[in-house]
Amino acid sequence: MREYKTINKITGPLLFVEKTKPVGYKEFVVINLPNGETKRGQVLETSKDHVIVQVFENTQGIDKNTYVHFSGEIIQMPVSGAMFGRVLSGIGKPLDGGRDIIPEDKRNIQGEVINPYSRKTPDEFIQTGISTIDGMNTLVRGQKLPLFSGSGLPHNDIALQIARQATVRGEEESFAVVFCAIGITQEEAKQFMNEFEKTGALERGVIFLNLASDPSIERIITPRMALTTAEFLAFEYGYHVLTIMTDMTNYCEALLEIGAAREEVPGRRGYPGYLYTDLATLYERAGIIKGKKGSVTQLPILTMPGDDKTHPVPDLTGYITEGQIFVSRNLHRKNIYPPIDVLPSLSRLMNSGIGHKKTREDHKSLSDQLYSAYAEGLDLRGLATIVGKDALTRRDQRLLSFADSFENTFVQQGKEENRPIETTLDIGWDLLSKLPENDLTRISSEILKKYYGRGEPAISRS
Repeated sequence: MREYKTINKITGPLLFVEKTKPVGYKEFVVINLPNGETKRGQVLETSKDHVIVQVFENTQGIDKNTYVHFSGEIIQMPVSGAMFGRVLSGIGKPLDGGRDIIPEDKRNIQGEVINPYSRKTPDEFIQTGISTIDGMNTLVRGQKLPLFSGSGLPHNDIALQIARQATVRGEEESFAVVFCAIGITQEEAKQFMNEFEKTGALERGVIFLNLASDPSIERIITPRMALTTAEFLAFEYGYHVLTIMTDMTNYCEALLEIGAAREEVPGRRGYPGYLYTDLATLYERAGIIKGKKGSVTQLPILTMPGDDKTHPVPDLTGYITEGQIFVSRNLHRKNIYPPIDVLPSLSRLMNSGIGHKKTREDHKSLSDQLYSAYAEGLDLRGLATIVGKDALTRRDQRLLSFADSFENTFVQQGKEENRPIETTLDIGWDLLSKLPENDLTRISSEILKKYYGRGEPAISRS
């Protein structure tokens, strides 16, 4: 371990230290203050004469009499198969009153790149119990499917419901949840903990909590700690791990703060130019490895400032991930929960995870027809506002009624309501049975013969 007492500048969470021997990038640093206090940090940048250290706690009390120890090692996460039920801080320290984790191993939090040749194509269904996801934007094991939301919308409620209800079907396989909260308030943390304890979801989960009152620099390593834990449980113990990370916008704000402190040339809206690359190092840690039993599935949640989907964080996230689920402010204003807007939402791996022996053979065509009818119904709302509902044709009025029923029956469900995929599909058929059979052009005659009319009595089709 190399020790220096050569701090010559402190800027925000960064220390600028003169050095005489080589120091590695991302090397773990221990900072000993004159008063005996110890802080931790990481090498952010190194050159011939200087090294920049990012401090994970605040820099209060650090002065030129402070000793900086370079360990020669990168930050590692102690991991164990007995981690379930633990609540940890953003840097992996216990928050539940328990002792430190007794590690089976210590893993580099930067993770190891999965060889593309070793990746298995995701093709297995994960049931969340939420119809708008399971039925129309299906989550698949090994996928990375972000939730795009806005300030004040119930994305945390949706995240908790998914964490509580998500499961793999049809096989006796182990399922686990790693929940990573980044930059949340004390109130939100209390809500998360109460929900996990009340429902028993904590028994199959590991929770990482980084609070808004914690140093923002800590947010840089919190998702990496969580993903390292998920990878260990998946590929060493064979668990199918769903990793929920909220709020990734807070993570990106921490990157912006570090970039400003380093006086980097800013990119779009002040974010660092390497934002895309940095996000990719997190999102690409989802997947399935050939020959390994487990999987890592990611559900990142991010709030779009001003509900702007062109903002750099959602924009770049959309390029890296395999779809997106939009939380709608308009549906939220109608008191519809979960307010998920299916039209702009997309799961690019949906088709590989549904169908015969996975969900049901009618899943794909039913979903396509629901999309088509709902989209037409929404268009007709605008027309009805102009010309009046009575001026519409009988067909248009049926589609207009369908859009209302779709939102109130298919989209709307209780926060405690866990719908099996069969229930979701049957609700879809109930809705389509209110439309004439010859209007259902996206469904084959064989599927129509088997499922059409199974639900509630159809309205007049004249």
